[in-house]
Amino acid sequence: MKEVTYSCSICGKQKKVAEGKPIPLCCKKPMEPLPFCTGPVSAEASRTANADAPCADGTTPKKKR
Repeated sequence: MKEVTYSCSICGKQKKVAEGKPIPLCCKKPMEPLPFCTGPVSAEASRTANADAPCADGTTPKKKR
């Protein structure tokens, strides 16, 4: 069964929930799903100067200056 990873916008805690189940609560607020990854999927593709980092592993893209 497919899982969705949710993250708390207050404390940063993450929780995996089966797709279709209710959104978990944390810090008295609904958690938010992690954004979809927009970065390359393979090491070869990541050699370009793409500033977008993977999101599914809990990291966020670097802020653009």
